[in-house]
Amino acid sequence: MTVVIYALLVTFGWINIYAANFDPEDASGITLASEPGKQLIWIGLSVIMIGTLFLIDSKFFVEFAYIFFGVSVLLLIMALLFGVEINGAKAWFKIGSIRLQPAEMTKVAAGLALARVMSRYNFKMSKLRYILKMTVIVFLPAVIILLQNDTGSALVYAAFFLVFFREGMSPVFLFLIALAAVILIASLLYPIVYLILGIFLLFAGYIYLSKQKRLAVITVAITAGGFLIVYSAGKLTGWETGLVIPLITGIAASSLFLGFKVLIRRLPQIGIALILLWGMTGYTYSTNYFFDSVLSEYQRNRILVMLGLENDPQGIGYNVNQSKIAIGSGGFYGKGFLQGTQTKFDFVPEQTTDFIFCTVGEEWGFIGTTFVILLFLTLLLRIIFLAERQHSAFSRIYGYGVAAIFFMHIAINIGMTIGLAPVIGIPLPFFSYGGSSFWGFTILLFIFLKLDTNRAELIR
Repeated sequence: MTVVIYALLVTFGWINIYAANFDPEDASGITLASEPGKQLIWIGLSVIMIGTLFLIDSKFFVEFAYIFFGVSVLLLIMALLFGVEINGAKAWFKIGSIRLQPAEMTKVAAGLALARVMSRYNFKMSKLRYILKMTVIVFLPAVIILLQNDTGSALVYAAFFLVFFREGMSPVFLFLIALAAVILIASLLYPIVYLILGIFLLFAGYIYLSKQKRLAVITVAITAGGFLIVYSAGKLTGWETGLVIPLITGIAASSLFLGFKVLIRRLPQIGIALILLWGMTGYTYSTNYFFDSVLSEYQRNRILVMLGLENDPQGIGYNVNQSKIAIGSGGFYGKGFLQGTQTKFDFVPEQTTDFIFCTVGEEWGFIGTTFVILLFLTLLLRIIFLAERQHSAFSRIYGYGVAAIFFMHIAINIGMTIGLAPVIGIPLPFFSYGGSSFWGFTILLFIFLKLDTNRAELIR
């Protein structure tokens, strides 16, 4: 069944690449130099590659997992130092007319390496040495890819946190990650003083609900008092304190009081909450630095356009604006195969790669997009089902890694085309044109299907 879903996605993906390149005035048809022709070559070669994967012993992927990861990281570094720059990202090797992006294969290697680490018989999520190994596997390639200026590919590594959650990571960590994302977005929408105040009130509310009502009231009172004293002193002396400095001072005063109470009365939960309070406050400050200093200008602009803080339909928002027009113009049934005007006249940039979903929406309409999304959903559920029936922890963990990576690509790419995610350049599996991504997704999937053929065995 999984192979059938794969074949349907590949076939429908190629049809849409052909439609995006179709020119009624060009009588040459499909040539090997055209994008549809090249994609056919990648598809044909992938059949040979799939056959080769099924001939390899499953234990090979376990034994060489670390070597694969090491080689892939080395290739990332080489691409950063000696590669060619395409669309602003120095992440490619160019051999003649062939371009290869090692980042696509690194996802496969990282999935295998994580499965190797986490499938050890004495593995515990809380052990420091395993935490360090998992951190290196996830963050090392992500950082190198960020240095290559390929934010989209780096973001995919966040998907592995879903694997950690499946294997026993506390839901608290996922909550903190989600909270960090909310704070990051909120810091762009609201003044920082409101965010810090909101974080403090959540903290005070937690103390109140922890059956420390009197302590909560005193904490709020000290904070309010500290705020009023510093704010009033600023007004009297002419010192422009604003609102943030008095608020931080008040929170610091109440934190000293709470820290003393935590030590005297031994209240470890409140102590942890106090650490989180300052961690979140510091993070709130750092989000502005990250946004202004780490992200490039076009990435900042795309995020601001997505959040509705800027309106630039002819500039940075052009891609998304044309994408939504194309998808919306398809209506319920679509305009028909090869009848898409937005597609035919190249209104949408990167039509065959990042925005290939626009072609689906315009020519196949709501029915076509729903069919594609349901196909992807079926593939994800099928991979999870296969992962859960594995006797080997290695196969199960790798399977969840496959599902997580596919989910991240699908969610971000489709969200990007309809304006729900910033445009960061991330391919849609089996649809977007490109040999590196197509082979990467194919190898990612079929290594797992090979492991599934030995699901009754304990692969170590």
